[in-house]
Amino acid sequence: MDHKAALAALPAARKEALIERSDRAGLIHLAGHLALIVMFALPVALRWPGWPLALLPLGILTVFLFTLSHECTHYTPFKTRWLNDAVGHAVSLPLMLPFTWFRYFHLAHHKYTNDPIRDPELEHGPRPETWSQFLIYLSGWGYWRGMAGAIWQTAFGSIDAPYLPARQHGAMRREARVLLTLSALILLSLIWTPLALWLWIVPSLLGQPFLRLYLLAEHGRCPPLANMLENSRTTYAGWPVRFIAWNMPFHAEHHSFPNVPFHKLPELNRDLAPLLQSTAPSYPTFAKDYAKGLRP
Repeated sequence: MDHKAALAALPAARKEALIERSDRAGLIHLAGHLALIVMFALPVALRWPGWPLALLPLGILTVFLFTLSHECTHYTPFKTRWLNDAVGHAVSLPLMLPFTWFRYFHLAHHKYTNDPIRDPELEHGPRPETWSQFLIYLSGWGYWRGMAGAIWQTAFGSIDAPYLPARQHGAMRREARVLLTLSALILLSLIWTPLALWLWIVPSLLGQPFLRLYLLAEHGRCPPLANMLENSRTTYAGWPVRFIAWNMPFHAEHHSFPNVPFHKLPELNRDLAPLLQSTAPSYPTFAKDYAKGLRP
């Protein structure tokens, strides 16, 4: 049974309940995520004893705002539509991920998941298959280089990707220019204070490998088929990982029914779990299994 048949088999009332959005659930989760960021940012900003130990958790929490941005592209974290846009734009700076551009990039990824030709996540080549490719991927080098190029191209060059609608080109260009301006101002601030270096730049570099591994598990080594129960992987991570990733480890469920908000994905998992074709019991287990298939 593929994902379409599985969803068609769900009672209409069940589907209606699953897609119910909630400002309360979204704002509580957001408050918790931001509170954790502040908890680890304070020791760094105030140079408390042992403050370097806070850099890694601060970085992981910061880069995993990506999963919130991702959810905002679907308008699912919050019931109020403008909240999704506002939060998505707000986290674009620490992620260096222009939100309007990303929305259409990500929608194309959903439409063509794991298609080696049309999935924009694969437009620069397949996922790593050698140890050198794997380590470079985990470093985040490809992400930082790719986003810097995409932002510059969007700001000043041509916007020609087929999944980026012409009606949004102006908004994308303005957003990219705002991001470049703010980034330049932050870099200039390093002349008189190292705050941005230790609160944003270094933590983001340290946290990026953890996000890369998480993202690799979403579709890495899944078959290039149209069935979302096969081309996307659900990873049964512990509660802390599910919290900072906004329940996106339930990724096959998300791809099967993207209108379901993050806080309802565990419920959808109970419906679809027997049908899932690509799963992993944890991220360390996925990483170990993936590494076994890497070539020298």
